[in-house]
Amino acid sequence: MLDTHREVVTPEGVALHLPAAGPVPRALAWLIDFLIRAGIMMAMGMFLGVFGRGGMGLYAVAMFLVYWFYPVFFEAMWNGRTPGKRSLGLRVIAANGAPVGWLAAFTRNLLRVVDMLPLAYATGLVSSLLDPWGRRLGDMVAGTLVVHETRPRDPQPAAVDAALAPSIALRPYEQMALVAFAERAPRLSEARQAELADLAEPLTGARGTLSVTRLYRMANWLLGRR
Repeated sequence: MLDTHREVVTPEGVALHLPAAGPVPRALAWLIDFLIRAGIMMAMGMFLGVFGRGGMGLYAVAMFLVYWFYPVFFEAMWNGRTPGKRSLGLRVIAANGAPVGWLAAFTRNLLRVVDMLPLAYATGLVSSLLDPWGRRLGDMVAGTLVVHETRPRDPQPAAVDAALAPSIALRPYEQMALVAFAERAPRLSEARQAELADLAEPLTGARGTLSVTRLYRMANWLLGRR
């Protein structure tokens, strides 16, 4: 598989391709958030410890709130991102591509109790490995999905300086795919462009950068840029 994208079609007929995040980046994001929470609790423990038993009672309440509502608050208020998710370019969204709300954020985090069983998030790990979009049980129940954020990158200019007639007759859907490649490929890295262009080796008779260039030029020919 080249991608682990979930395609969602909005009521307006727009197809969204959501790049689902796997268990490894999610685990790293969780670790970052865990260290942040541990730092918060350490600071609060040092502050509240001077108040004796009353301070320890407040510390217990604070521990409960930080542990359970830290992810809920950030996911609902910070566009589906905790500090850990933000640092790794992840965010939580609704399964239909919409922003995650308070109810969904609360539900997915409440069900961490189940995902943690029997220990070390074993249930959540097995669930995310079996699910095609890496969802744990909490995400399935809440109707949410953790995705990689699309980060802007400077587009690479397409090769529009020449046209090349395809060596074989292309069916209409093949012509559409070739033109779509030429339109979208400049937003991809050079390695990703070459990876996709290599699939068209029977048409281009080449691989790598040369294959990409020939696909661009064939698209130019199909679009009448001759």
